[in-house]
Parts: sequence; structure tokens; C-alpha cells
Amino acid sequence: MPASKIDSSKAAGVAAPASAGPGAPSPSIDPRYHRVFPSILDAIGDTPVVRLNRVARDLKSTVYAKVEAYNPAGSVKDRIALHIIERAEARGELKPGATIIEATSGNTGAGLAMVAALKGYKTIFVMPDKQSEEKRAALRAWGAQVVITPTNVDAEDPRSYYSTARRLVAETPNSFYANQYHNADNPESHYLTTGPELYRQLAGEIDVFIAGVGTGGTISGIGRYLKEQNPKIQIVGVDPVGSLYYDYFHSGQLTQPHTYVLEGIGEDFLPSTMDFQYVDDVVRVNDKECFQMTRRLVREEGLYVGGSCGAAVAGALKYLRRHDREGLRAVVLLPDSATRYMSKVFNDAWMRENGFLEPETSLGHVRDLVEERTARKLVSVRAEATVPEAVGVLKLHGISQVPVVNDGKIVGVLFEKRLLERALEGGRSDVPVGELVDASYCTVDPDTEVTVLTELFRRFKVAVVLGEKNVPVDIITRIDLIDYISKANARRL
Repeated sequence: MPASKIDSSKAAGVAAPASAGPGAPSPSIDPRYHRVFPSILDAIGDTPVVRLNRVARDLKSTVYAKVEAYNPAGSVKDRIALHIIERAEARGELKPGATIIEATSGNTGAGLAMVAALKGYKTIFVMPDKQSEEKRAALRAWGAQVVITPTNVDAEDPRSYYSTARRLVAETPNSFYANQYHNADNPESHYLTTGPELYRQLAGEIDVFIAGVGTGGTISGIGRYLKEQNPKIQIVGVDPVGSLYYDYFHSGQLTQPHTYVLEGIGEDFLPSTMDFQYVDDVVRVNDKECFQMTRRLVREEGLYVGGSCGAAVAGALKYLRRHDREGLRAVVLLPDSATRYMSKVFNDAWMRENGFLEPETSLGHVRDLVEERTARKLVSVRAEATVPEAVGVLKLHGISQVPVVNDGKIVGVLFEKRLLERALEGGRSDVPVGELVDASYCTVDPDTEVTVLTELFRRFKVAVVLGEKNVPVDIITRIDLIDYISKANARRL
């Protein structure tokens, strides 16, 4: 079905009927009625776009938000839930009486639970323990079984919510694994519905589309559609500190992910539903600025939205401040509602306990740190260099780590500790150092806030500064950061 014809009936105010289950007849609605639907499933989509006024008042650009909380189960994930189930039914993968199983941060589960309730399927959802109690309660309200797993484990750990979901599928007769992280129906749903809907709403007048990156289905599907209509439209992803998308996009390397508080976006592995060919940039946000922006959206814009919405807008404003101009039109996708975050983002006690209510201390940006520090030229080694060659570079410049590059792009960082371990192992000295690099580094750009850098250094040993075309231009160590902050504090006294 051509994408341009997907939701023409909704545009006219009358929804095309959705199937109530495999082989079930579709009820009809009198065409004279306005926005009257055969079932709640037909109310999915056709969400409003509103202009952001107060939070974007310092910009020349015009910023709009597509508010997905208006979907019946409260989030953008309603779209993929219906599409995944109907596609599975059509292929014969989902049979009557089946149990739908999914690993979810909550919103996909809500959409699947809602669809399953109407179609007569059972549901089991596996969630990491950082997800709010409201999300768990919502799933149980739809009759789902909820399994909670630890957050701070690797994706392949048997206790992770991904691994637990796969195990439950193997153990449950007549089960269907929705598998949103590797199911092509996920981005396809946005390519067929959300993208055309958004493009039509703004009459094609879109310069930048910005969205948080979770499974990647939303940004990949919408990005693909928008790029097909106009290749000049910039597609920008927003990624939280602790996730791996930012570093992977800018360096091509998988660095070490770590836990963060924000729910709904970011990942510790690469889902196959994430297609970077439709993404032009990725910006990074931290928990504190996301939650503070979420509260601002409610109080200043009247938008009753969740934490990942605050993340999307915080990231959008970062990007737009770098590219701001008269006439630029940007649209940010707001994934869900505030309803499932009342015990966290909108709970003063929880915010205070986690340090999220404290005013943000301005420490400037990475470029300020680099400019203030004693000037030095970046030293690097080629990936094919041998161990003796690398040791010689470290000795010559009196440094303890060095970026390793291949064709100008960083492939990792070589630390003197790894060279010592190699020597003690008695390994061959002619091995290329590209095989010895460490992933304990992060990447930043000159516009990265120093407050974000301080969070990154809680986990990483060094930060590689990337310049034009993601070529490494500098390296920042913890002592560099300590020295910069000490001087900043001295100036305040």
C-alpha cells in the first residue's frame, strides 16, 4: 500500500476499521459521523502537532512538537504494537489463543497489551527494574503478566530483560515474540504512518526532525520517509549519557555503556531496527537536564509529557542553538505522557534525592577547557603500528595513553597498562596495536557541556574530542578536567 494513502481516512475524520482478530469481520461506522471509530485501535495515530513557545523563546527557529501521548495507550509505541501484531497475523505467526511476549521499557508493552486485550491474546512483559511503578501497574491493568529483571547487567547476561524474554518465548507454548529491537515491522510502521502523517501536517515544510533514539524504529522509519520526500531534511537523534548511540555514530566504535536513570531511550547494544543511514547527527543529554526540561514542558507549555520527551526537547534545543536561523522549522517527537512518571520526574522528593532539583552549574563547554589548557598537539598512532612503535611514541611525548586511528578515524585508545600486560604475557611485539585498543573512552565535541563531561568521567578514563568529519583533534584526561574545574572554582572566590 503506498505510504501516501495509509491514513487518508483518518485525515477526513473517519478511521478505517481495524480487525478485531484473525478472521473477524470489521464493523462499519456511518460515514456522516465525525471521529467515531469501530474500536479504540482505530484511534491510533493522527496525533497533534503544537508549537513550542516559551522553552524555545531564545531561538530564531520555529520549533514544533508532535505529541504522541494522544495515542489511546499513551505513547508513540501504540503505532508499532498494532502494526507488529497485524503483520504477524497476516503471516500466520500469531495464532488464536497465543501469548505475546516482549522485552519493554513499558510503552511498547502498553500498546501490545491494549491490542492484545481486544484481539484475545495473553501477554507477558519483561521490564528492567528502573522502570516506574506506574508502567508496571498499567500493564497489569490490561491483564498482562509482568516480569522484572535487574537493570545493571549486560544485554547478553541471562538476567537481562532481553535474555529473559527470549527464554520465556522458548518455554511458553504458542507464544509470539514481538521483538521490537529486531523486528522490521517496527520502523516500517513509522515509515507507513507517522512519517506521512507528520509531513502532511506541516505541508512538507520541515527542515529538521528530532527524536530520542531507543529501538531506533521511530527515527529510522520517519527519517526514511522524510528523506525520500526531501533529502535536505536533517534527521537528528537524541541519546542519554550512558547509552552507546552517540559514541557509535560519531566514532564508529562501540564503547562501554553504563546505567542511567532516564527511561525509554538509549541502549547498551545495537538493535537491527536502528538504521543510521537516515540519521544526520546525534546529540547527547544527561538525566538532570532531561528531567528539568520535562517539568518545564508541563509548566511552561502545558504539555503533560514524560521524561523521554524532556530529553528530546533538551537535545533539540542543543542542536538548534548551533544551527539557529530565521525561517528554520524544526519538529520534535514527544513519545509519551507524564502519567507513568508521577512517582519519579514529578515527585519532588525523588528528584531531590537524586540531585536533579539542584540548579545547573555552568562550567562552560569542552572548547573552553581546551582553550584554557596549555596548548598541545594531539599525538596518535596508526592502527597498524607495532607495540615497540607505540611504546616509543608514549616515551617520546611523556604520555600514558594515545588514540589509535585508521584513515583518520579513531578505532580506540591504547593505554600503557595494556602494553605492560602485553609485555608480561610474553606476546609477539610485531602485533598491530589496533588489536590492543581499549573501549574505556568516550567521544565529545567542542560544544559538549563540561557538566556532561564530568558525568562521562565517572565511567571513562579519557575523552576524545572529535572535530570536523569526526576526526579526533584532542584528548582530555581526568587531570585536565580537575585542573579546569579548580581554576573555575578559584575564579568564583
